[in-house]
Amino acid sequence: MNYLALYIVTVLVFLALDVIMLKKVMYPMFSSNIGSMMLETPKMGPAAVFYLFYVAGVLWFASIPALQSGQPAQAFLGGFILGLLAFGTYEFTNFATLRGWAVQMVAVDVVWGGILTGTSAWVGVTVIKAFS
Repeated sequence: MNYLALYIVTVLVFLALDVIMLKKVMYPMFSSNIGSMMLETPKMGPAAVFYLFYVAGVLWFASIPALQSGQPAQAFLGGFILGLLAFGTYEFTNFATLRGWAVQMVAVDVVWGGILTGTSAWVGVTVIKAFS
């Protein structure tokens, strides 16, 4: 199995989808709730570290097991659960500890984390399976 190709496909899908969501939905919602806490320019280094390591975790916990079983739907389910857990950890911790963190932010981002992670894992497995 070509894990590097799986990683590249997965990270490209993850980044493309997340950039759209961040620009269209998350940034406006976060700005209206916690705008004074936000940086004018996001720090791209820490963001890159998150994306690179997170997608490696997606492969480990969702994509590779699904690829080995030959079941792309397993990648979506595993990724969806992983996304709920990871994005939920961030959102619920902030909701519990920071002023201005709205329940709407929690709900949208947690659901998005599940969909984004599941979809990215599923697409990665489906593409690699189609070419192997």
